[in-house]
Amino acid sequence: MQIRHLPYADPGEPDVRSGPRFLLWLGRRQLGGQLASLCWGLVMNLGIVGLPVGVGIAVQAVVDGSGARLALGAGIVLLLGVAIAVGDMMLHRTAVTNWITAASRVQQLLARKAAELGAVLTRRVAAGEVVAVSTGDVEKIGWFVEALSRFAAAAATLVAVCVGLVVYQPALGVVVAIGVPVLAVAALPLLPRATRRADVQREKAGRATELASDTVAGLRVLRGIGGEDLFLSRYRAASQEVRRAAVHSARSWALIAAVQVVLPGLLLIGVVAYGAKLALDGRIAVGELVTVYGAVMLTQYPLRQFEEIAMAYSFSRPSAKRAARVLSLSRTAPVSGDVPEAAAGGDLYDPVTGVLAPAGLLTAVVCGDPDAAGRLADRLGGHAAGDAASEDAGGEGAGDAGEAGRQSAAGRGGSVLLGGVPLDELPLDAARAAVLVQDKDPVLLSGTLEELLDVPASGAVSTEDALTAAQCADVLDALAQASADGDGDPMRARITERGRSLSGGQRQRLALARSLVADPEVLVLDEPTSAVDSHTEARVAEGVRRLRDGRTTVVFSSSPLLLDRADRVVLVHEGLAVAVGSHRELLRKEPRYRAVVSRETETEAGAGAGDAPHSTATAETTELVDIEESA
Repeated sequence: MQIRHLPYADPGEPDVRSGPRFLLWLGRRQLGGQLASLCWGLVMNLGIVGLPVGVGIAVQAVVDGSGARLALGAGIVLLLGVAIAVGDMMLHRTAVTNWITAASRVQQLLARKAAELGAVLTRRVAAGEVVAVSTGDVEKIGWFVEALSRFAAAAATLVAVCVGLVVYQPALGVVVAIGVPVLAVAALPLLPRATRRADVQREKAGRATELASDTVAGLRVLRGIGGEDLFLSRYRAASQEVRRAAVHSARSWALIAAVQVVLPGLLLIGVVAYGAKLALDGRIAVGELVTVYGAVMLTQYPLRQFEEIAMAYSFSRPSAKRAARVLSLSRTAPVSGDVPEAAAGGDLYDPVTGVLAPAGLLTAVVCGDPDAAGRLADRLGGHAAGDAASEDAGGEGAGDAGEAGRQSAAGRGGSVLLGGVPLDELPLDAARAAVLVQDKDPVLLSGTLEELLDVPASGAVSTEDALTAAQCADVLDALAQASADGDGDPMRARITERGRSLSGGQRQRLALARSLVADPEVLVLDEPTSAVDSHTEARVAEGVRRLRDGRTTVVFSSSPLLLDRADRVVLVHEGLAVAVGSHRELLRKEPRYRAVVSRETETEAGAGAGDAPHSTATAETTELVDIEESA
């Protein structure tokens, strides 16, 4: 695999059972690159440790006064020098290629997983951890994959040196063959402590980064309450903890590096002393002593690869573990058998909660818990697998529907059904095309308004109609004033990252317009007007109803202005759909609904639960709806 061929057409299915298994899988996927790096590493390393052979021949030739052997020694040195230069260049090339391709593979896998999970990803894993995995952790994983082949080449070189010296000069070769393996594993007892300290440093650094991110995100609020100094002192304390942990970690790795220097030095001294004695006794020639000395001295370079692979594995193992944890997340439970096709125009039904959104109608869902509403919205979009074993399936207040829901939940494992087909069993592309979920905090990517609204769509809804329905006239006026080309065209005005230059209500309405342009078969909106004033909210509700006429729409809201324009309203209480009807019917008959929509206290709800359906709060809510209708 060459860098110019990136990205991969298919990065593959990773082994995410553990961090080491994930690293092993990466290595196997790049077997060709690893073998190429190994071969060039052998060329370079053997060239380096082979230099003493040519030097020894040349020294012995000078002692013996042989010009032919001197030329031979010089030729060997020259040949090995060329091999070292070419091997070093190609090793660097192949190793960097392995690093980049491994990092690219991991990033592609993470991007694919993010696209699969969507907004659910940051609900299961902290956003900061996702960023850390896709940046710093990817680099560490690539480092280990790149260092693995160089380590294998170094290990093979050391074996070749030991065997060669035993054959070349048995007396000194045996000493080297015993000493080199000891040097290679001498640092192993020190690795656990160094690894633990490195883990502590990473943990503290992550906490400090998270604290800094939270402080920056809430800087405006902190300034309002005068809390800058308090959070600054907290960050200063956290950064000092990171510094101390980094110093402790560096000490451990410095000790390992010292061992890798001191022990080879002691071996070298021992070889020289013993070799000098053998040379004085006439048992070996001077050239042979020089050859053995040079070979032992140059083994320090391959031995360094043992230290590097230990560090690379130590740092990449937790990184691979985090990457495997993110990649192991699944949109749905595993399914088997033939993949069904979505039934066009069918009802959307959740057997776990009993929520039913009939085809072609505007259904409003009221939940007392906003977090529960967000999770249910994700379920309806097929973004979160249900667990029927841990939740009770319910109905919509009707016995037949409830029993059907319970049976379906038991039989389908809690999967949301679209036209009777489980969304969890549909291919991801088909499920996303069928159901679109707009989160309560939608994200606007940077770019022009034209680029923002350029989304895959049915073509039935124009951009102008979507913007009109979402009541974006004031947003267009503001963008026209900020148009980059000065012609006043709001479609060419740039929107900053996450729409920070717009107000919360403007961001919500632009996101709503984007969803309306897409015109999916089923549109799920989670609190689409929570940051909009009541007059604009009423017009948005009417615009959505008009533009989505004949299409299935589900709106999660507790706003009377939206609820009164829905074809049907479903009340979800404690995870079950307990009542269905129009907004005004539920206000009169259902005290739990009235408590959520009218913001009644428990006492007020209890007082209005009997024969007093027209409580003060209810009357006020109905009056507000009537006023908005007349407006």
